[in-house]
Amino acid sequence: MDDHKHPDQSVGAVPNHHAGDHDAIDPDTGVKRGLKTRHLSMMALAGIIGPGLLVGSGGALASGGPASLLIGFGVIGIIAFSIMQSLGELTTLYPSGGAFTALADRMVDKAFGVAVGWNYFIIWAAVLANEYNALSSIFVYWSPKVPLYGYFLIFWFTFLGFQMLGVTSFGEAEFWLALIKLLGLTAYFLFAIVYASGGLIGQKEALGFRYWHDPGAFAGHGFRGVAAVFVFCSTFYAGVESVAVAATETKNPRVAVPLAIRQVFWRIIFIYMGSAFFFGLTCPANADGLVNGPSRALKSPMTIAIQNAGWYGGVNLINAFIFITCLSAVNSSIFIGSRTILFMAQDGKAPKFLGYTNGMGVPVYAIIFTNLFGALAMMNISTGASKAYSYIVNLSGVSTFLVWGAISFIHIRFRQAWSKQHRSVDELPFKSFAYPWNAYFGLAANIFLALVQGWTTLSPFTAGTFVDAYILLPLFPIIYFAYKFIYKTRFWSLHEIDLDSGQRRDMDSISSQEDLRDHDVEKQKPSFGKRLMMNF
Repeated sequence: MDDHKHPDQSVGAVPNHHAGDHDAIDPDTGVKRGLKTRHLSMMALAGIIGPGLLVGSGGALASGGPASLLIGFGVIGIIAFSIMQSLGELTTLYPSGGAFTALADRMVDKAFGVAVGWNYFIIWAAVLANEYNALSSIFVYWSPKVPLYGYFLIFWFTFLGFQMLGVTSFGEAEFWLALIKLLGLTAYFLFAIVYASGGLIGQKEALGFRYWHDPGAFAGHGFRGVAAVFVFCSTFYAGVESVAVAATETKNPRVAVPLAIRQVFWRIIFIYMGSAFFFGLTCPANADGLVNGPSRALKSPMTIAIQNAGWYGGVNLINAFIFITCLSAVNSSIFIGSRTILFMAQDGKAPKFLGYTNGMGVPVYAIIFTNLFGALAMMNISTGASKAYSYIVNLSGVSTFLVWGAISFIHIRFRQAWSKQHRSVDELPFKSFAYPWNAYFGLAANIFLALVQGWTTLSPFTAGTFVDAYILLPLFPIIYFAYKFIYKTRFWSLHEIDLDSGQRRDMDSISSQEDLRDHDVEKQKPSFGKRLMMNF
């Protein structure tokens, strides 16, 4: 029990730091608390959005039609909202290293934490490979004289070097890149409204909801199409939980995390539901380019819509926009993946050397290790960009459902222990909406989707796609029971769970005016108008 309450920090090889860095360096993990509130807020709002949404949604649209796209984004959005409410309550109270993988140790069982951690890392290894795939393919389209692996190596070393600059540089880059992504999507939504209304120059008639009638709302696929869309949507939503991983490197988590959690709601409504609606409105589900386009850009519903509107050179504009989203998505994937493996290594769940951080708080070896998985993008050379994307999406989709379900279960165990140890809910700095129904819904929905997400591969049965859809499903229990058998871990009873370790106050030294404003938000109740702005 002592090891449970006081984990051996020597595993992580956290370096010594100068006294002047006391406030900036987290004493438990060695990472730097360099993320400002606006950094975390923008990460929550638009951080991980990349070509998966802009391009992958084309495959989802072709598989199910515009109605399936809306249903899929809506259902997974409700589940994501549930998960973020659970995560907000946990992370605001325990912003320490390891996020939900460490909390899985404490609230459930260390073997459970190992299974959650490695499944979560698999998600980001897959997402990273997909982003490198998209990034390299764009440049091959623009200039095919350089081979795909050449572009990949250029970007691989570029991103590796940038990540070594530290978390503050990462946060600043993500802030501005995310802002550009929001502006780009907003511009497309405005274009879609004008296009559907018939207001483009030279447009003879309004588009309206033509594509909802032909090829149809479900494009002839019915429920099968809805089920197929779920896997795509889970991959698009992966990353909403990343604010929990970044909380350790945030200056004022008790201010920043609740704000970021609230902004996820607007991310779901504006970005995901908006994209689902306008993509289905302006692009036919049976468009040949969605399935058979020669490059990644030609599969984007945005490109097809712009070309159908008469601007055939629009592919370069969309390519440029996808390129910007790729920069942000690769950056975020390396950050989240490296921090996940860093915290696991420091807790004895991964090789010890990956737990090292240098004097700037940069997890050097964890970054290199994570970035190596980008080489999976080289599948593109033999399979083509489209098939490589599909393979990797199917691999990461089921892991997303498993990790989300685990977060709900961890939250349920936390609340049960909190009540068992006679603590008041009023002591919590952030309270989950509609607990316990929200948490139990998240758990049940994710288990259900993990089991049925590969349903479409059963009829007609295709061995390859079936294995691709379900191969990672047994991995979770295999890791759990293998680790439990080897290391004889225990499933903690409610009265044994440690509810005190890992809490920390916001940084006391508030030097900049921005941080001063962050600090004041917690102390005074803002007006209705300010509260409204705080949520967007």
